[in-house]
Amino acid sequence: MPNPIKNMLRKSLRMRKELGMGFYVTDFVFRKIFRQNSDTQWAVHHTSTLHAPYNIKRGLHVFPGDSPGVYINALNGIEIGDYTNIGPHVGIISANHNFINNEIANKAHPIIIGKHCWIGKGATLLPEVVLGDFTIVGAGAVVSKSFTEGYCVIAGNPATKIKDLNKQECLDFAATKQYN
Repeated sequence: MPNPIKNMLRKSLRMRKELGMGFYVTDFVFRKIFRQNSDTQWAVHHTSTLHAPYNIKRGLHVFPGDSPGVYINALNGIEIGDYTNIGPHVGIISANHNFINNEIANKAHPIIIGKHCWIGKGATLLPEVVLGDFTIVGAGAVVSKSFTEGYCVIAGNPATKIKDLNKQECLDFAATKQYN
């Protein structure tokens, strides 16, 4: 039986249905009291680390760091398209340090991840990578080059395309999603 008070609370605090209240209580304690990931404007798992979250542009239903153990360095910027999922223990690293002086972050183009992508457990995306829509990154992959065409599955170290997805099926699925 639906609880109208709980539903009203979830809606007013923008809490996602798929996450339990414990996730949000833990997020509050770690972000607001312990100040871990305090610059992040959305709930994140307490074991995730986001550097420069203000440089992350995220689409609809995208919550970088809500899975455990995610590491995101957004010093050079990261753009994540609508309905993209980031699995546990993923690393998204937009900046590398200078080879001589590791106190300096090298400038680079932002990482761009398309709509409806899925970044599998333990995958790593390195600076300047661009992934097209519907790119699935296999668990443990190291993505050091771009796959701008999208509609594919990539895996391995270094990541290579292992499968093409049916573009029309992907577009039909995307048409069922809500956009602003």
